[in-house]
Amino acid sequence: MELEQQQAELVEQFLALGKTARGRAAAELILHATSHPSLFAFSELLSLAHILELQGTDHSIFLDLLRLFAYGTWADYKKNIANFPPLQPQQELKLKQLTVLTLAETKKVLPYDLLMQQLDISNVRELEDLLINDCMYSGIVRGKLDQCRRCFEVQFAAGRDLRPGQLEIMIQTLTNWLATSDNLLLTIQERIKWADSMSEQERRHRKEVEDKAEEVRKSIKKPLYTNM
Repeated sequence: MELEQQQAELVEQFLALGKTARGRAAAELILHATSHPSLFAFSELLSLAHILELQGTDHSIFLDLLRLFAYGTWADYKKNIANFPPLQPQQELKLKQLTVLTLAETKKVLPYDLLMQQLDISNVRELEDLLINDCMYSGIVRGKLDQCRRCFEVQFAAGRDLRPGQLEIMIQTLTNWLATSDNLLLTIQERIKWADSMSEQERRHRKEVEDKAEEVRKSIKKPLYTNM
């Protein structure tokens, strides 16, 4: 909750600045936001009209930079490095932190080899320093480093900005899950009814057997009483 509150306050501050920033001032604001050590949410800033006005101007490269920090990863940056302004060290760190969050969205056990490849890190010591000092201490992730298995076990990861179309996919996924759950519930209910009916049949069968056994016992005893 503390991290969420901090993000909300920072976002409000940058939104207030973004409502009046235009042109070069808007580009500078983007540089400031993507360099801020505690800001990890950018979609609200990206939705501001003055920020979107950078599209097709001499400053459009900064709009692409903001989109990269909202939705992209370090690998995206490396593949399209010519399309972005040079990153400052604090921006490089921020983008690597965001990349860890993206990887943690789909995997709860992150192999060191995968992390080093995606983060462009060459040794385990540097990777573990990043995970401990820049990710866990900042509160954006919680987890356990397993040096024997060479992996990071994710226990919690802050969510990133939703990519365009991702919300619709999530809604469809939840809809499919609900439909599957309804079908599963119906199947369970049918199984319960079947089990109840089988139990009732078993009870009736046992009663019939007991009644027949009682009849046999009576038929065996009756001649004995007659002879006496």
